[in-house]
Amino acid sequence: MAKLSNKNASTSFHNTTIKTTVNKLTNVLGEAQCIDNTGDDKVNFDWNCETEDGDIFTIYDWKEYRSIDSDEIIEWHIGGYNQLITEQARIELLDMLN
Repeated sequence: MAKLSNKNASTSFHNTTIKTTVNKLTNVLGEAQCIDNTGDDKVNFDWNCETEDGDIFTIYDWKEYRSIDSDEIIEWHIGGYNQLITEQARIELLDMLN
C-alpha cells in the first residue's frame, strides 16, 4: 500500500490522475505535507509518497486557483519518475480509497 514518504520527491506528471476528496486522501495517507488552501498558487495540497516497492510519487491538485472544500471531489495529479510508477501509485491509491 502507498504511504507517506520523507524521500526527495522531484517528480513529473505523466497524465495519471485520480478523482477524490482532500478528506479521503487524508484518511488513507495522513495530513498533506504541503497545505496552502488559499487558491493563490498552482497547488493547495501536496503529499510525497512511495509505493509498496519504494518508488516515489506525489499527489497534488493542479491549478484550481481557489480554496478547495475538504469534501469536494476534484481531479488530483499523480507525479512520478515515469508513467509505470504513477500508474502503480494510482492502483494502490484506488485500493486504499475503496
